[in-house]
Amino acid sequence: MNRLLEAELIYGRLLPIAEPHLIARYNKALSGFGLPETRLAEFDIDITGFSPQVAAELNDPDYLDPGKVNRRFIIMTPEQDSLPVVHTSFSNTAGLMHEFYAANAKAINAVTIRDAIYGEIEDSVAEVRTLEDLLSINEVRFRVMSAEDLLGKAGELRQLCDQLTTSNDAWRDDAMLSRMVDLAKQTGDIRQNVLVPDKVIFRHDAFWANHFGSVFVFVDDKITTVICDPSAPGFRRSRPWQVSYIPITDTAQVFDFLAKTGRIELPRASWVEASGLLAHRAEMAVLSVAATQSPVPDLSRIDPVWLQTFLHRNARAVAEDGVYLVLQEALRTLARSGSLRMADVAPEHRLWLVRADPVHPDQWLTNRLISRLTPADFVSRFVFDKQGFYEAYDGFSDGFREYVVSRLTETYLRDKAAFRKRLYGIGDDNNA
Repeated sequence: MNRLLEAELIYGRLLPIAEPHLIARYNKALSGFGLPETRLAEFDIDITGFSPQVAAELNDPDYLDPGKVNRRFIIMTPEQDSLPVVHTSFSNTAGLMHEFYAANAKAINAVTIRDAIYGEIEDSVAEVRTLEDLLSINEVRFRVMSAEDLLGKAGELRQLCDQLTTSNDAWRDDAMLSRMVDLAKQTGDIRQNVLVPDKVIFRHDAFWANHFGSVFVFVDDKITTVICDPSAPGFRRSRPWQVSYIPITDTAQVFDFLAKTGRIELPRASWVEASGLLAHRAEMAVLSVAATQSPVPDLSRIDPVWLQTFLHRNARAVAEDGVYLVLQEALRTLARSGSLRMADVAPEHRLWLVRADPVHPDQWLTNRLISRLTPADFVSRFVFDKQGFYEAYDGFSDGFREYVVSRLTETYLRDKAAFRKRLYGIGDDNNA
């Protein structure tokens, strides 16, 4: 993973924590979770407070995600809201964190001046053993604490203030008044500073879960659709009256579901030509074939001449793979007629010709599913399915790894927002 680290393709865009008082607060949060304190003098954190360096020190990549459910978080500063999430078992972890930051901005801004906020994103299950456990999660609650107990002290001061205003004799209680003064020195004027997060319950709708080899849950008005490996416990048994199940290996059913529910854009010249997405995928398909050759050809200079030479020399391998030829035929048909009959395309190739509808709320989740089922497009997989990308990267040859890192650095990382807008039609997002 050294190439990925050096290119900031993994654990990039994190926030450094080096000030002793911040490290002390972080350690108190770790202690609150029953974890050993870090001895590091500096480390980086993501939006949830996860640190790859602390994870390595503890030899536990799931130290903030035990059981891969009820995710823990540590908030050191409001600045974390602009950070990505780099380790999660649910695709909507970042979205839930953004909602929490937005709904409780005043409290977070006030508390983190003097304290760290930590806690868990609690849901209705303690362990995911079957699909039923995932389906039972409809909402989550943020259980919030603070390292220096600033929230507890603010709550106590609020209670004493209420007692002072409602009791006729409370003002005679010198001990209580003295306690209020001591608390106010630590919390400030709670009438002016909102210290306790106000909104802590949020909806948990469509999501991807890193369980049973990946589970995609899509929620519509009258039915929920689960797409996963059919060997997952509970497949077609959990809530069959309200849940539709699709094997993730059945690309024909996956395509039909996405098309019928309006989650994808079918190939039209209007967006295909402007985006360049199908031409991009065609090149990715050729490179995928090249990566399987022994030895892997020199990838240091990929240009139209190189591609044509490779296609001529490896015509049989390219034809056997099939994806490049389908994409090229689709591009010719779209240039000629402006549209394409999907019934004329083999089911296993249809997802190569579509993208998520950019205005649909599930655009990121849909693109994640498409990229998982079109794995040769390693660029799209990195954008939308980083966990899957890292798994695939482990199996690449050393020469192909070098090219992949170079390609992502020179294209996607140069202007991520513009790249996503052009190819996929979607706006900026803090998840990427």
